[in-house]
Amino acid sequence: MGLTELLSNMSEGEKLALVVGAGVAFLGMGLGYKYLWKPEKLVSVGVVSKLLIHPLKSAKAVSVGVAECQNLGLKSGELRDRHWLVVTEDGHMVTGRQQPRLVLVSMTNDGTHAVLNGPNMEELRFPMKQPENKVMDCRVFGEDIQGRDCGDKVSRWLTDYLGDEKTYHMVHFEPQMRARFPAKSMSVFPKKEEVAYPDVGAVMLLSEASVEDLSTKSDNKLTVERFRPNIVISDCGPYDEDSWEEIQIGSVRLQRVISCGRCIFTTVDPETGVITRKEPLETLKRYRQCKPSEKHLYQSSPLFGQLLSVKKTGIMQVGDVVYKISR
Repeated sequence: MGLTELLSNMSEGEKLALVVGAGVAFLGMGLGYKYLWKPEKLVSVGVVSKLLIHPLKSAKAVSVGVAECQNLGLKSGELRDRHWLVVTEDGHMVTGRQQPRLVLVSMTNDGTHAVLNGPNMEELRFPMKQPENKVMDCRVFGEDIQGRDCGDKVSRWLTDYLGDEKTYHMVHFEPQMRARFPAKSMSVFPKKEEVAYPDVGAVMLLSEASVEDLSTKSDNKLTVERFRPNIVISDCGPYDEDSWEEIQIGSVRLQRVISCGRCIFTTVDPETGVITRKEPLETLKRYRQCKPSEKHLYQSSPLFGQLLSVKKTGIMQVGDVVYKISR
């Protein structure tokens, strides 16, 4: 039966009831939509003061004015954050925890070539892409990952620089390689999130105010570079970043996943490459411990900075306003 025929067979009372019922249903849908969907509210909470890319894990940061924020972290030109790694001959990662002087090494790019520099070392240039080189199986925090060997010249340079009896190699993570899944070691991360050679998260954020506050408590003048963040924020209070669950910077959206638990690497001076194994880690432990309910996540590691997941890729630049998103 068609709608016209159905209506013609209804009484006036039945038609009225149908109209009223439809109106109530429509009103209910509207009210439900109103209360279920909440508009976003963007509140300015700070300004990007630095964007730092660490191409070689544990080496110096490259400060850039503009960066592309991808799912695997920040990128500028051919330099991608923590996409190169020093390993032993059997593929085990080497960081500033084992070799503190790695923090004095710089890796930059002049187009098609990477450039390595270090104290008392001759500059070394090598091709960014070397598809003919072998792919090594590597171990990063107990997880398997691959990397393409950057060649014998790079190996000799690193071995001479680090100056012990071991032979070292540098490997490069390429897009087609199998990445690591942080959720395997920390279930709070999205299951599908991937990383190359970072400790765990692809993007780390820290405020200048937090570093300044720690400096006053530890009686040492500390810089943000010691803590190796990707995004540095100014114009906010100390530890304000702890409460930013979701933020927008430029065209990028980032979701807080977990605080950054700090380790012995924070005691390596980025200017000298000397490790003290004490400060500022001991000071952080006195006042930046997690809640008892979070011990399963952080154990005894103090918290400093925030690890973020990329919800929307895009471009960010120094000077961008940081917006906290609430609903």
